[in-house]
Amino acid sequence: VQLQASGGGLVQAGGSLRLSCAASERTFSRSAMGWFRQAPGKEREFVAAISWSGGTSYYAGSVKGRFTISRDNAKNTVYLQMNSLKPEDTAVYYCAARAAPIGTGTHRVTEYDYWGQGTQVTVSS
Repeated sequence: VQLQASGGGLVQAGGSLRLSCAASERTFSRSAMGWFRQAPGKEREFVAAISWSGGTSYYAGSVKGRFTISRDNAKNTVYLQMNSLKPEDTAVYYCAARAAPIGTGTHRVTEYDYWGQGTQVTVSS
């Protein structure tokens, strides 16, 4: 599975962005998907994840209530709607896919099998 993330950019604090992640294969529809981010000098951290059906989602506490993950299996695409952005949200955002169902380990980088190339999000104060 190849993943292509897009939609990053420069936005002022309080603004919004929507990230997209397009998958290359139909097997995407059977994969749980996640978004992670990595700021300079920091480890990659979990942002959000969604089950293959879209019926279950998880969020990091730092983004809960501001970010929404969703997916369109007909388009092989997962989205991350980011609202009320803060300067501390600045990072490279990565989408990832895992064969295992959403659940235990969903927040761990090591639990994902495929990764996109990342898209830069910069939030200015």
